[in-house]
Parts: sequence; C-alpha cells; structure tokens
Amino acid sequence: MESNEIDAPLISKVFHNDVDNRPSPSTSNSNIGNDLETSVSDSSEGNSPIEQVALTVPIDDDPNLPVLTFRMWVLGTLACVLLSFLNQFFWYRKEPLSITSISAQIAVVPLGHLMASVITDRVFFKGNKWEFTLNPGPFNVKEHVLITIFANSGAGNVYAIHIVTAVKIFYKKNLTFFVSLIIVITTQVLGFGWAGIFRRYLVEPAAMWWPQNLVQVSLFRSLHEKENRSISNSGRRKGLTRNQFFLIALVCSFAYYVFPGYLFPMLTSLSWICWIFPNSILAHQIGSGLHGLGVGAIGLDWSSISSYLGSPLASPWFATANIVVGFALVMYVINPITYWFNVYQAKTFPIFSDGLFTSTGQKYNISAIVDSNFHLDVNAYERIGPLRISTFFAMAYGICFACLTSTIVHVLLFHGR
Repeated sequence: MESNEIDAPLISKVFHNDVDNRPSPSTSNSNIGNDLETSVSDSSEGNSPIEQVALTVPIDDDPNLPVLTFRMWVLGTLACVLLSFLNQFFWYRKEPLSITSISAQIAVVPLGHLMASVITDRVFFKGNKWEFTLNPGPFNVKEHVLITIFANSGAGNVYAIHIVTAVKIFYKKNLTFFVSLIIVITTQVLGFGWAGIFRRYLVEPAAMWWPQNLVQVSLFRSLHEKENRSISNSGRRKGLTRNQFFLIALVCSFAYYVFPGYLFPMLTSLSWICWIFPNSILAHQIGSGLHGLGVGAIGLDWSSISSYLGSPLASPWFATANIVVGFALVMYVINPITYWFNVYQAKTFPIFSDGLFTSTGQKYNISAIVDSNFHLDVNAYERIGPLRISTFFAMAYGICFACLTSTIVHVLLFHGR
C-alpha cells in the first residue's frame, strides 16, 4: 500500500472479488485520488468492511493539499453562524424548516472558487518562519470538507434554548443574556464531552457509520472529481455526469418547493376528508393533517414529508421501516383506542395536542401557579388542580424515556459480548 493511503480495516474477500469484477469506472481528479473501485483493484488493503462505505469513501489522500487557509476560516465561520441563526429562526414555525449542512456544502463551492480567483497570492513574510499566503492555490476538497464540518456544528438547534424560550414566553420571566448563555453552553459542553468520552466505542469502530455522511461524501466527490462520459458511435457524449445530474435535481427541487413553500402553503396538508365533511368533529379528528390523525391527508411540502426522519433518501430501508411501523402503531392504533375508549378521560382533551389542560379540558394557566420568585405556588396549584395532557402527548413522553433504556438493552442483547 502506498504511503499516502489511509489505513482502515480490510474489506471482506467476497466483496473485494465482486468489486474487481465490476466495469471500470470513470477517471477522476488526481487530487482526490482514483475512484474507489479502481483503488480496491490496485490494493488489497485500506477499504472499510462496510460495503456502503467502501463504495462511497475514497481511500487515497494527498497530504500536500492546503487545509487551514484564509478562505476556509472565513467561509467556515460564516456558514456556521448563518446556519445556526436560520435554523433557530425557523425552529419556531408550526412545521420547522431545517437547513442542513448540505445547503452550505453546495453554496460555498462557487464562493471558494471565487476567493481563489480574486484574492492575492502574494506571500507575506517570505523567507521567515511566519511566512503565509491568503491564497495557496485552487479551492480543494479538504478545505470544502472542513467548511462543511463548521457548518454542521452550527446546523443543529441547541436543545437548552427550549428552557430559555419557555421561561420568557410561557412564564413571562426575564432571563439575562449571561444566564441564558451559561445554560446553553453547559448543555452543549456536556454533549460534546460525552461524545469525546465514548469516542472509542461510538466513533472509531468501522461499524459506527452514518448514512447521512455517505450522502455528503458522495456530493464532495461529485463537486470535485472530474468525470469522463462515454462516447457513442456517432462521436457524441452520452449520459450525464454526477455534477450535471446534481444541478438538474437542484433546480427541479427548488422550482417544486416554490409552490408548497410560498405560492400555495395549503399544499402542506391536503385533508380531503375534512373538505367533504366540514362540520363533522369526527371527520376532522380522523382526517386533519395538522390537528388530527391525518388519515388520507396528503402533504406535498418536503418539510412535512421528511419531518419525522430527516431525509428518507439518506436513511437505510430498515431504519425508515422501523420508524414508520412505530409511528403507525402509536398514531393509528394506540392513540385512537385510548381516546375513543376514554382512557383517563381522554375525550376531555383534543385527540392530538401537546397542550396543557385542566381537568375540565380548559387551557392551563401556567402563570397562575408560579409566584414572583419563580417558585411553584402549592396553594394555587391545589386550587386549580393538577396538569392534564392528551393521551398522545403522554405516549410521546413515555416513548422518549423508553428510547433511553431500550438503547442500553439493545446494546446488551446484540453486542453484550
């Protein structure tokens, strides 16, 4: 194996033979390395034992490519800040719109090439140990990957922001910026800390791969590698390159989203049962896609389609099927049974709601049970009565807690040894 290749677990012999027997792929940019299948043919080492990873991730590396460049820091910081702001801003929507790091991954490509073409390539402090340049050469894939990592670190919502939001909106209390910042940073540091502690078990093993990352790796290769299309007998090139296919899909998806996202928001949920029976409570409970079970409702908004799992195109079939079965079991079996059999007075509350109610089904006044010191007023709580929630909301909470223990049980059962 060449010295510039990344060491990784050896791919299984069966899969290696399958790859060797496949047709030769198109050539690629030497800076990225040869195509994965060609690399496997040339070397018996370096591939991942996971077939999906081996077919997507190249095993070659060019250590001479500059990484910590001026444009990387500028574009990476900008992408992190913008995605953090936009995702938090859209998080307060009824149907939250999530802007993933893939958006930044696409957007920074022309910006990176633009900076590489217009920024001076002058070398400052030449001959000195502090020598540096703002433009070390063409925009490369390593800079692009690092910028995307920056963007990804800011793309996710900070979970503790729920606390800050709830205190200000529902309890009408003022939290100072410093206190809010400490709450947010504490939870984030805890998360990164636990990830670092368990890195050996959750990150480094070859089996711990994530399908979404393979989508991004494939996109990196499409944006940076050069492809040669085959030539027909008439001398014309046939087929589409990955770049051309990507651009066509990008334009089509943007043009499609204009309709449900801007021109006709009603396409978010088409509840035809509610249209047929506009005055029926039962019909709205069954057919409403926003306030009911959504039976028969059709959603053409991609944020509605992908809200329960992110992008279903990136998840493997078994994961998607598992989520669908669990969702159908809770939403269309357990929830209707508990509601129509009036379990725990379920009919007193909406069939589908995340609100807080009194025992009579009225909206619960949270401010009335909190005193001026932001403590629970026990006397007021006893006078108003205990909090009540819908059966659906109760099951949602229960499932969230069950997921924590089920993860531990799954590891013990399937990976105990």
